[in-house]
Amino acid sequence: MWINRYKPQNMNEYVGQKEAVDTFLKWIKNWKQGKSLLFHGPPGTGKTCLIETFSKENNYEFIEMNASDFRSKKEIENVLGQSMKQASLFGKRKIFLIDEIDGLAGRQDLGGVGAIIQIIKESRFPVVLTCNNPYDQKLQTLRTYSQLTQFKKFSVFDIERHLKRIAENEGVVIDKEILRQLSKRSEGDLRSAVIDFESLGRSKKEIKQNDIEVLSYREREQNIFDALRMIFKTSTALSAKLSINNVDKDPEEIFWWIENNIANEYEDVEEIAKAYDILSKADLFRQRIKSRQNWKFLAYMIDLMTGGVAVSKKEMYKKFTRYQYPSNMIVLGGSKIERKEEKERLLELSRQLHCSTRKIRKEFLPFFKMFPQYQ
Repeated sequence: MWINRYKPQNMNEYVGQKEAVDTFLKWIKNWKQGKSLLFHGPPGTGKTCLIETFSKENNYEFIEMNASDFRSKKEIENVLGQSMKQASLFGKRKIFLIDEIDGLAGRQDLGGVGAIIQIIKESRFPVVLTCNNPYDQKLQTLRTYSQLTQFKKFSVFDIERHLKRIAENEGVVIDKEILRQLSKRSEGDLRSAVIDFESLGRSKKEIKQNDIEVLSYREREQNIFDALRMIFKTSTALSAKLSINNVDKDPEEIFWWIENNIANEYEDVEEIAKAYDILSKADLFRQRIKSRQNWKFLAYMIDLMTGGVAVSKKEMYKKFTRYQYPSNMIVLGGSKIERKEEKERLLELSRQLHCSTRKIRKEFLPFFKMFPQYQ
């Protein structure tokens, strides 16, 4: 994919963020144990890319971890604890990157932030953290062990310059004014700009005005309809996956939105069948998450339900589709009050009978419903 093909190979090719680069280079040169560097800023501003590029150019062993993949204290210590204390097998210097550290700010993380702080104190190697909002109250203690470094949105000119280089290398003809429009649409997100450019330029050698109109302006708090449009219209799995990053909805809810609208978007029966087949595999991981509480499966679920569905089509449909609210959620919404009342009755029975609500629902409820006083 172009987002990987055109990653900078050295620091001279790294685009923009001069202040952040200078801060990082000074910090890494004078690094002392017990202090991390906390990169913060919007998605697509080069936070992870900077560490990757520096490591590649300076022969560091680069070890990356996404905080949302390892939520508990035990998992974090198992994955990173020993590695941060031991020298590299190949004698290389190491640098650690923990992405999306604000993903550890929830109550369910069972000491995850505390484990990261302990690792920063004990690590024999530099540790860099990334997040979108470092001023979350739950990250207050972590901030005392970190030097904050801001990454700002890329300028239109930086993005335009990068896209122009890609166009020349790929042999894509694009007018300067259209290139400027494409750069503006990304709203300072270089990664999004490259993904959009690839979705238009990979299948054709000349991009015209009507091609760019297929793409919608991104909103930082993206709504579900924009995300669905990206999933169903894009031709790349990565673009589809990234489309839900800023949607303020649970992945399971997004799953049902996709399930309900496949047949509205796709017209070829083979494409519809393929999309639903892939979505059924995502559903298997969804069920395993619920039954086993193993959140590692979430990454597979998201990949399949977004990227898998996106690449099920043979080509993009250039039509307007009115996406519909999931029918099962309409039913659930209509019965919300009844379900709440039933849950309260189950809890009361649970306290009286000293057993779980699940046992009552499965074993006792069918009999209780035979008595008028329960109705």
